[in-house]
Amino acid sequence: MAEEIVLNVEGMTCDHCVNAVKGALEGVPGVASATVNLEAKEARVAGEVADKATLIAAIKEEGYEAAIA
Repeated sequence: MAEEIVLNVEGMTCDHCVNAVKGALEGVPGVASATVNLEAKEARVAGEVADKATLIAAIKEEGYEAAIA
């Protein structure tokens, strides 16, 4: 069953950051779509992700901090 996961993302300062986080999340298996909001410091992921820690790891690999909201 598809679900929406909300993550708090720290360290984003521009559109490049948003695109980097979005791309990283969309590369995680099971992610159907990802949206990233710079002002809210938030990412929303839709899909069937077995391990939420994988989402956080993908964001951290891009150089940002993240946690499940």
